[in-house]
Amino acid sequence: MDLIKAFTNEQIKAEAPKFNIGDTVRVHNRIKEGARERIQYFDGTVIAKKNGGISETFTVRRISNGVGVEKTFPLHSPNVVAVDIIREGKVRRAKLYYLRDRVGKAAKVKDKVK
Repeated sequence: MDLIKAFTNEQIKAEAPKFNIGDTVRVHNRIKEGARERIQYFDGTVIAKKNGGISETFTVRRISNGVGVEKTFPLHSPNVVAVDIIREGKVRRAKLYYLRDRVGKAAKVKDKVK
């Protein structure tokens, strides 16, 4: 069991990004195309965070050309370069799956007042 813990501790990011459910974020994702590498951005609202430790994931949702697009990213993956918080949202739920059924302004999350 110590081997597994040692392996996971070595793979976990020391500075994991801090964000919450409902925040609008920009995920910097490393894409490898043949021999080339580039950074691709994915902007959207965080609708879920799951698990913990090395297997922690978060789901980001956005509307692209009138179609809802969701991507799930592993938090500690080396392909997730950075997560920038664009704005903080005020929510009262742990999972925002109800946003899938909403369209237009109803699909927005309120801003958190600081």
